[in-house]
Amino acid sequence: MTSAHVGAMSSSTCFPSLPRLLRPSFTKTKSSPKFSMSMSKDPVREWILSDGKATEITKISPVGGGCINLASRYDTDAGSFFVKTNRSIGPSMFEAEALGLGAMYETGTIRVPKPYKVGPLPTGGSFIIMEFIQFGASRGYQSDLGRKLAEMHKAGKSSKGFGFDVDNTIGSTPQVNTWSSDWVQFYGEHRLGYQLKLALDQYGDRTIYDKGNFVLLLLFFLPVN
Repeated sequence: MTSAHVGAMSSSTCFPSLPRLLRPSFTKTKSSPKFSMSMSKDPVREWILSDGKATEITKISPVGGGCINLASRYDTDAGSFFVKTNRSIGPSMFEAEALGLGAMYETGTIRVPKPYKVGPLPTGGSFIIMEFIQFGASRGYQSDLGRKLAEMHKAGKSSKGFGFDVDNTIGSTPQVNTWSSDWVQFYGEHRLGYQLKLALDQYGDRTIYDKGNFVLLLLFFLPVN
């Protein structure tokens, strides 16, 4: 996620089925969502100058704040676009990000960018093109943000329970979204528990792992209102 953009919160919580707004551009299969992937020398520029309805790209500016992707703002005669590229990770990460963004957008609560296009880069890696949103510098509306987040989660309530239709990432770290009927179980197993296990497997330090599992025991056995 970049500082200038609500980059598709590699999302997570409970949302309904895949949003209508994505269907014209993205095709979902039974096993996993697949996005249209046309290869060209510069697929980002090609999309902007065709489906993006622009006839001229006037400026490309770097956008700071991220750590795993290259983020850019493309200014055109048809408006601005926000583009993220990653030279080492395939389209699956951005596919899941686009689905998460679309689900949040569909709730009509908090303002998030509309995803437009996901695809592979010809030299390896992938890209995502989305709406560019210009945010101000003020941080004086944190309480409003909190209320809007609560509205988003309430609007996204699903009969499936807690989870999402596809797994995604937090940064570049895998995040499991298997549906669960109980939010405590979902959060314990697929958020805290899963990340603790990844940390143990990578670093071999049981101290944090054991302390984290103690927190999970409290989470599972203490009453939750």
